[in-house]
Amino acid sequence: MNKPNIIYILADDMGYGDVSCLNPDSKIHTPNIDRLASEGMAFTDAHSSSAVCTPSRYSILTGRYNWRSSLKQGVLQGYDGPLIESGRETAASLLRRHGYHTNCVGKWHLGWDWHLNSSDPKDIDFAKPISNGPRDRGGFDRFFGIIASLDMPPFVYVNDDLPTAIPDRIIDGKREEQVIWSQGPIAPDFTHDGVLPAFAENACNIIRERAAADQPFFLYFPLNSPHAPCLPTPEFKGASGLNDFADFCLMTDAVVGQVLDTLAACGLEENTIVIFTSDNGCTPVADFETLARFGHHPSYVFRGHKADIYEGGHRIPLLIRWPEQIEAGRVCDETVCLVDFLATCADIVGESLSDNAGEDSVSNLPLWRGETPGSTLREATVHHSYFGAFSIRQGRWKLEFCPGSGGWSSPRPGQEPAGSPLTQLYDLDADIGERTNLVDQHPAVVAHLTNLMIRYVREGRSTPGAPQANTGPAHWPQLAWMSGS
Repeated sequence: MNKPNIIYILADDMGYGDVSCLNPDSKIHTPNIDRLASEGMAFTDAHSSSAVCTPSRYSILTGRYNWRSSLKQGVLQGYDGPLIESGRETAASLLRRHGYHTNCVGKWHLGWDWHLNSSDPKDIDFAKPISNGPRDRGGFDRFFGIIASLDMPPFVYVNDDLPTAIPDRIIDGKREEQVIWSQGPIAPDFTHDGVLPAFAENACNIIRERAAADQPFFLYFPLNSPHAPCLPTPEFKGASGLNDFADFCLMTDAVVGQVLDTLAACGLEENTIVIFTSDNGCTPVADFETLARFGHHPSYVFRGHKADIYEGGHRIPLLIRWPEQIEAGRVCDETVCLVDFLATCADIVGESLSDNAGEDSVSNLPLWRGETPGSTLREATVHHSYFGAFSIRQGRWKLEFCPGSGGWSSPRPGQEPAGSPLTQLYDLDADIGERTNLVDQHPAVVAHLTNLMIRYVREGRSTPGAPQANTGPAHWPQLAWMSGS
């Protein structure tokens, strides 16, 4: 079999309930994303490693839990340096070694080094190339995109390593419901509402170019949508009948359709893996209250949203189509994590990962092929919140090492009711909404999961192999629950 092309489409802040094939009551109809499910497979228990942007992207590319990096909470900003460590294996670098042409189009949000005129990180010489970005640290042959979220300056495109234009003014910050960005420099070829169309055009052009080449390709396509600022073009403005966020979801779905149509026009459908997923749960900027009045729930039946340790923070849509290998219309209920992508890529090309690569990554290829593993693929799955709180999931049990959401929903860190237990244990089979804390009723389960989590932290990995070091300090504040262990 020829090596398959791989296209990885990563939506930004799109909730599980925002995809109509996963949410029967969704008021947002996503026919193109749904098509991936009907022609491939849908996962009902898929998770990002983190409930926010930057850390999830780190895990996707490196196969390593995000909290093993130097970033222990929060996200990077547009002036921050690289998060991916020098020399670390990524999905792109692995595939490139196996003859793939590797491409990244979209929102990077993993930091890079601007060329600076002084020690001020905002004193940038935009005429000079960047370094330690998608090509140096990510393993990509080509890159077109922006450094971070669309609300974060500087507002410039970078093509490969060079900004496409030099900013000529400072744009004021804006905060009008779902149209949000911070003050900062902007280039003359940059408009916020033109970013998603520019990404789509570049991605489809890459598919056309690579169709003419005798070489498999990998296209990592991290979108800026439907993350705020929600800027649907006139074709989509008002199309949902809900709000701008929902309209932007429809536009996101249309971009998926453009990719699928381009693949079909180029004759590449059969041996191309198309993955659609999201970096975390839906953002509260979507205005859950307004959407609920229309009967739409971005987090579906799950508690919480983006940033939270609860399921709504990290249970995400995952749809995969690969006609040569994946039977159409399949549904998989196995627990999987986006950190598994690196090991899956290695399995596809027949490589075994070294001990210092993909320390938390487990190949999902057997699931794609419909094989029934003798046991669950993942021993357990670790989740992480915006403020750096941990949880660990094994089967029906989920243990959360914090007294509240660990993120932005109630109860936020420091606002938990007096006397709240410091940990939470939920039986997700009986209580998918995470409402009944069973931490006092099942001490043996708590002890088992706590010890497993401690081992994962101390050994620097959760898969078999030689222990590895976590990046940064051996202990940090969010590991306070390990005290005395």
